[in-house]
Amino acid sequence: MYVCICNRVTENDIKRAIGDGACSMSCLAERLAVSTCCGQCYNTANACLEALVDADFSNGIGAATV
Repeated sequence: MYVCICNRVTENDIKRAIGDGACSMSCLAERLAVSTCCGQCYNTANACLEALVDADFSNGIGAATV
């Protein structure tokens, strides 16, 4: 699913970025340029980030990077 149409960022792109250590919207903006144009995707991107980071943390996967 596309999260950021302006920069063609998908949920999978966000998932990969989190796997590579991104743990905040500023990290995602720097790595993927998500929410850097019109800003309409900010809430969706942030919800996706929080859900994926919370899931990784709960499973012990990314706990050291959070």
